Amino acid sequence: MEHLVVGAGLIGRPLAERLAARGDSVTIATRSGSASRGATPLVLDAGDPVAFSRAAARASTIFLCTNPPYTKWAAQWPPIFRAAITAATTSGAGLVVMGNLYPYGSPSGPMTEHSPEATTETKGLIRLAGWRQVLAAHERGDIRAVEVRASDYFGPGADATSHLGRSFFTAVQASKTARVVGKPDALHSWSYLPDILSTLVAAADHTGDWGRVWHVPSGAVRRTDIVQQLNRRYGTHGTVSGYPQWLLRTLGAVSPMMREVWASSYQFVVPFVIDFAETERRLGVAATPWDEALATTAESYRA
Repeated sequence: MEHLVVGAGLIGRPLAERLAARGDSVTIATRSGSASRGATPLVLDAGDPVAFSRAAARASTIFLCTNPPYTKWAAQWPPIFRAAITAATTSGAGLVVMGNLYPYGSPSGPMTEHSPEATTETKGLIRLAGWRQVLAAHERGDIRAVEVRASDYFGPGADATSHLGRSFFTAVQASKTARVVGKPDALHSWSYLPDILSTLVAAADHTGDWGRVWHVPSGAVRRTDIVQQLNRRYGTHGTVSGYPQWLLRTLGAVSPMMREVWASSYQFVVPFVIDFAETERRLGVAATPWDEALATTAESYRA
């Protein structure tokens, strides 16, 4: 099989490596032409439909794993989605979109793949519009497409862009206070990076229905509990404290990036939990046991 992986970040690069390791032919496309073990690098502007279509000409699957900075979503996501649809249409490749939970908005309970997509937040509306364009193309019969939605990710390599990344772990491991967005005692689903890869691959290999959303199997844990687990493991005395909402809002008045962080901070002040039973049952993907995922991640920051 031949695959085109667009994006070489914490998901795109290891995804390309996993596909190559099982013997598939993989091209990994980025603006810079970044290399990945076992994959052919390609320079690509993902918003250019002609270049995207040319890159996908021989692919059986397109994995759309790019993710522009928050402040560039409005400008960059619409042309990327249009170009991806064009490329999938002309090549006949299946389109697997790496997505998130923003389209659901603030939930009133666990989110399933069939929950109302009721977001009113700008970034959520951007991602929802893109997915609806992809889904419409699928329903017209132009393409085959699915979207894999993960919650906030964690795992070895997760750094400044992760709410459960290096700064969180190293603070606790040093018996200091990890500063976080939202309420640390709010229940939250966390998607382990290797489980995201497993879900993407399983969704692409699935011979059943497409034109739908899959949820990544994820552990739902309070950050206060994560701190306690780490303290027990390392004999430390770390703590966790949430930034006040008023502070995020104030910082957002002068920082475009912080404005976007504040706008999506609702995800960390209420229980934000996904249901992934359909993924387990139909794709055969299960979440890595929480203790194992947490230990592997924590140890990666001690190297």
